[in-house]
Parts: sequence; C-alpha cells; structure tokens
Amino acid sequence: MEWMKSILMVVQIIAAIGVIGLVLIQQGKGADMGAAFGSGASGSIFGASGSSNFLSRTTGILAAAFFITTLMISYIGNNQPKDAGVLSKPGIVLPADKAEDKLGNAKSAEASAEAEKNSSSVPK
Repeated sequence: MEWMKSILMVVQIIAAIGVIGLVLIQQGKGADMGAAFGSGASGSIFGASGSSNFLSRTTGILAAAFFITTLMISYIGNNQPKDAGVLSKPGIVLPADKAEDKLGNAKSAEASAEAEKNSSSVPK
C-alpha cells in the first residue's frame, strides 16, 4: 500500500504544479475584449476563441485530479490497522515450576498454586 501512496503523491505534485502554471498562463476576462475587435488574436494556434477554452479545460482536469488524489491519499492514510495497545496482548504465563514470588525467590508448584488461589479471592 505504501507504493500506491507514493504514486499518488507524485501525481498530486504534478497536478498541483500544472494547475499553478496554467492559472498563471491564463489571461483575465477583461483581456478578451481586444480580440473581439480584431486585435490579431484570431490567427493564433488555438483558433478564434483563443486559448481560453483549452487552458480552462486543462486546468479543470488537473484540479479534479488533484482533488481525487487528495481524497485517495487521506483514505489510504487513515485506513491503517489500529493497535489496541498493551492490554490487548496476552500476558506471559510462566510454568508452575518456574514461578517466582515478588522478591524473585523461586517457589514450589504447590506454593504458587496456593498463592494463586488466595490472590483470586481478593477483590481488585
């Protein structure tokens, strides 16, 4: 899953740089009035309407790609298995012949069984 997150990050960075570049290239809405009165923009590569349709459409596509990759990265980031902590893991149980008291002294199997029985009757 980590490789997919890396690929999405690369696509997101490319889309972000593309959107920034295309927004900076586009002209404002007031700049189109000169082309309407024949300032020579009708002979451009993009035709009489100018480059506004092409650039606007490309900007919209890159913005949509940026939005989708952002949602996918956040989904992948939050979809990790959650560890319940130390209390969810089983404890280590020593065999009766290896049991030790709180001071570290070895106890016999009978003594540890009796201590277990006595400690279970004490409320916790």
